[in-house]
Amino acid sequence: MNNLKKVGLTALAGALVSVSANAADVAVSGGASISFAGEEKQTTGNGWSMNDGITFSMSGEMDNGWNVTVKQILNDDDVGSNQVFDTRSLGIDMGDSGTLTFYGTGGSSVLNAIDDVTPSANEESWDDVTGASAIPGGTGGVNMFHYSNGSLMDGLTVSASYTPSGTGEIESSSDYGFAYTGVDGLTIGAATGEDNSAAASIDITNMYVKYTMDAFSVGYQASEADSETASADKDFTAIGLSYAVSDEMSVSYNMSTIEYEDSTLSDQEATGVSVSYVMGSMTLTANANSVDNIAGSTSDNRSGYGMSVAFAF
Repeated sequence: MNNLKKVGLTALAGALVSVSANAADVAVSGGASISFAGEEKQTTGNGWSMNDGITFSMSGEMDNGWNVTVKQILNDDDVGSNQVFDTRSLGIDMGDSGTLTFYGTGGSSVLNAIDDVTPSANEESWDDVTGASAIPGGTGGVNMFHYSNGSLMDGLTVSASYTPSGTGEIESSSDYGFAYTGVDGLTIGAATGEDNSAAASIDITNMYVKYTMDAFSVGYQASEADSETASADKDFTAIGLSYAVSDEMSVSYNMSTIEYEDSTLSDQEATGVSVSYVMGSMTLTANANSVDNIAGSTSDNRSGYGMSVAFAF
């Protein structure tokens, strides 16, 4: 029996040596930030916080020409959660056949990734105000698949995602979409799919257009969320305008509205201004937002603000 154990261990050691001998590119990067945020009419406590992360990635080419990349981001920005991994992913680049990525954590569905992509120097108009209704954005996060392909036509990228049912996901969810950048300065995108993370399924459609001319960028976005729950549908619209004051500094103005099917609720309306300044590996950002009729309540109008200094290594 001891001899059999030795043979097995020797074979395993040989296999490990064989795997480690394959050529691979290894990269490590990181970043850290210190932020301060506040909000009127709210007891927020200590407004100071920090975020930091270290990204490890390893990639290598297979015999058939495909490239495999494994990425892990160490980041515990949720105080007390002991969440070591912010993102864990394995991507397979199949050339003209597209890229398939599996996210152990930190994934985003196609819809989730474009919930609000109107031009902004920092945050969206509805951010930094607690209780504001969430933008319909699909599902994603843990143990999900994402596929994208930009080789079908010049300027066109198609994508799809699939989140299997399981913990936190009542039924499997899927969505798909596209982005077109074939016209100079213009980006057009759309996506549709189902969010089945809760008992009531939600059908979501989202479309946007952005145009950049010299230092100006303007964008418009509209999405619909049709829920199986009675009177729970939401329509979201947003517009954003940003201006690059210089190569280092940008400012923006953003507006958004959520309309509710429930007639007892008023439209949630948000406005925000943002600024960013880049100085080498350091980025300074600030924003001030105001939301009226928070979650449809006419008696709840508040503003919030945030500022941050971030370093990239």
